[in-house]
Amino acid sequence: MKVRELKTDKLNVKVYDSRREMGREAAREAAACIKKMLENKASLNIIFAAAPSQNEFLEELRQEPGITWERINGYHMDEYVGLKQGSHASFSRFLDDAVFLKVPFQSVNRLIGDSVSPEAECARYSRLLEENPVDIVFMGIGENGHIAFNDPDTANFHDGQTVKVVELDLACRQQQVNDGCFPSLEAVPVRAYTLTIPALLKATKIFCIVPGGRKAKAVNQALTGSVSEACPASILRTRENVYLYLDQDSAGKLV
Repeated sequence: MKVRELKTDKLNVKVYDSRREMGREAAREAAACIKKMLENKASLNIIFAAAPSQNEFLEELRQEPGITWERINGYHMDEYVGLKQGSHASFSRFLDDAVFLKVPFQSVNRLIGDSVSPEAECARYSRLLEENPVDIVFMGIGENGHIAFNDPDTANFHDGQTVKVVELDLACRQQQVNDGCFPSLEAVPVRAYTLTIPALLKATKIFCIVPGGRKAKAVNQALTGSVSEACPASILRTRENVYLYLDQDSAGKLV
């Protein structure tokens, strides 16, 4: 059950009793958006976040009836540099297991983490996104306030690039351990590909799904602090058609 609804600047926020209810309702509203947009477009381009925070949402979304997946092109928003394609901790593997290989997409377009040339891979994926404008982004917020892998130290609200390589900060890498994606901090790669913030904000609709108490501080800062690259997620407050879904834990520091 939805507990409350609020609006911070232009950002629409909904808080639910539980993580499962949050995921179910976000998926229901996302599915309705997909079906509505497909009434006017032959196909859609959708970017997916790869993180355990998206588990309930993605599970519910792929079970939503009436989505014509054959008219959807899937993309992902970040990937570790140097991590072998298909390895257990890769984001492409996560999304394959969660959604890409579960429903019949028109196409799936992966960032190649172990590309020989990271610069060439950034250029390739940038061209792909520029030739196929994004309709919808499904994303989360990191414990340090990042969106995609745009950490506070590397986030740029006016970035001229579409895809770039970044150095991951300590809080971001520790989150990967906290999430159970890596056994230790030393095992987490230090560099990653990420879509930049302007690239993400080009989407017509953004659905941001953020459960869990470890996200409460970042959520509070994003909604109540200044709009600043110190908390990259705060930029979401400046855009129409962005929807933030929280559970009681992630909303725990909001007044």
